[in-house]
Amino acid sequence: MSSSKNQAGSHAQPVHWADINAEKIVREKDASARRGRDHYTCASGITPSGTVHIGNFREIISVDLVVRALRARGHHVRFVYSWDDYDVFRRVPSTMSDRERFEQYLRMPITLVPDPTGGEQSFAAANERELEALLDVVGIAPEYIYQEQRYRSSAYAEGIRTALEKREKIREILNRHRSEPLPADWWPVAVFSGFTNKDTTTVLDWDGEWELTYRCEETGNTETIDLRSTGLAKLPWRIDWPMRWAYESVDFEPAGKDHHSEGGSFDTAREIVREVYDYEPPVTFQYDFLSIKGRGGKISSSTGEVIGLREVLEVYQPELVRYLFAGTRPNTEFAISFDLDVIKIYEDYDKCERIYFGLERVNEKRRAKEARIYELSQAHEVPERMPPQLAFRHLCNQVQIADGNAAKALELALGVETVGELTAVERRRLEQRAACALAWVRRFAPDEYRFQLARADGDPVALQEHERRAVLAVRELIEQRFDALDEKELQQELYDAARTVGIEPKELFLTMYRVLVGKEQGPRLAGFLKTIGRERCLAILGQYR
Repeated sequence: MSSSKNQAGSHAQPVHWADINAEKIVREKDASARRGRDHYTCASGITPSGTVHIGNFREIISVDLVVRALRARGHHVRFVYSWDDYDVFRRVPSTMSDRERFEQYLRMPITLVPDPTGGEQSFAAANERELEALLDVVGIAPEYIYQEQRYRSSAYAEGIRTALEKREKIREILNRHRSEPLPADWWPVAVFSGFTNKDTTTVLDWDGEWELTYRCEETGNTETIDLRSTGLAKLPWRIDWPMRWAYESVDFEPAGKDHHSEGGSFDTAREIVREVYDYEPPVTFQYDFLSIKGRGGKISSSTGEVIGLREVLEVYQPELVRYLFAGTRPNTEFAISFDLDVIKIYEDYDKCERIYFGLERVNEKRRAKEARIYELSQAHEVPERMPPQLAFRHLCNQVQIADGNAAKALELALGVETVGELTAVERRRLEQRAACALAWVRRFAPDEYRFQLARADGDPVALQEHERRAVLAVRELIEQRFDALDEKELQQELYDAARTVGIEPKELFLTMYRVLVGKEQGPRLAGFLKTIGRERCLAILGQYR
């Protein structure tokens, strides 16, 4: 193991924001505040009312990074992720077909809305399963809590009763942050009708203990329910959140800038958890919004026009996805890029990896920071040795030359013998990168990055006499000296070949691009020919006489 790895793992002085926040949690949530517990609880969650977009993912991975920082310090950590799947189905996403059919489920819990694809038992479950599978890919493994199950089993009966007992205190707290006070008949609880499954109900009375009476506004029926044996009652968000902090003994939970706005849900939750549930609020920080660069659409769960983790993983390897967030402070807004910045991000990650393994020298402060970012970027275990690197830009060419075959692209880039020496993990990572390169080239790269290599049995390009002579000169060069020349030497020989047949080098390059890829421009020609390889170059050029 390299000395840089040993130094990176010591964390004597925290250099990364996740470690700084981990120390803050330990400092502020000491043993007495945590009431003798032997672990820390970190929490996150969302309503599965559609695809969980990459902006929401920022909260999940921010918690995961802090969880890892706590565990690196030897602490036991419980990482809970709450699916708020007992929330109301408020609108039909624009991406749903047969939208009229789904309007009948409006105002019901989203767990009662059928999955449009029919693959899962509900719309909520479909969104939950999708994200859970993707989180596993990027190395995030929380304990999932399904709030519909909790409410249906009356697990929160005590918490609901406490809210009813302290109804006036909650009203007072909420009114501190409202321009107009809550009405006199306001109740800190909502009820799903036992007659329609909708939340179109009015609370009429509470007996002071466990029985709650409500009226269903659609049917006019009234019903009295026992909080200990029914799941129809539910706390509204601003009360539900602090109740669950106390129930789960949450020590840390970040929130977006909308929740952290003055008088927002975090402010009221902090006051309610202290004054109603007698629990100190969790340590927190505010994370900023994300934007998308280089593709259409915007981040919006309500409209269904979303960029989710699945779309990001099409272009970025799991380690690169983590790197984007580990390398950026949560309170900094940044863009997930799908344009040419993708190449630079891969280059930055590769440099970070070389710094970690001591193959690229930087000052000690930079080394410590980059090393910690690299550790936190790994989806699973940190590699024991420096992984083989393939530049993303170069791989974009190789995977197209390989007709989209990732395994073949590796053999072109590294050689069959070297590929055979890779570990299974190293090979999987490089094949993932090749697949990401192909996806980026085909969907987002500028036109000059895309090409389709000519087939040896295809139709030759029509050439003028001087162009034909240029092609034959290049073919002769490849036949006789290709393997003996490095890329720089080959490039010079191409210039010499142009002058030998009496044309400008620029025209030779243009002709070769037309012959090879049917376009008038392409990658640097010498390197491109080396990537294609001697045999395939000769097969293509052999059509010309």
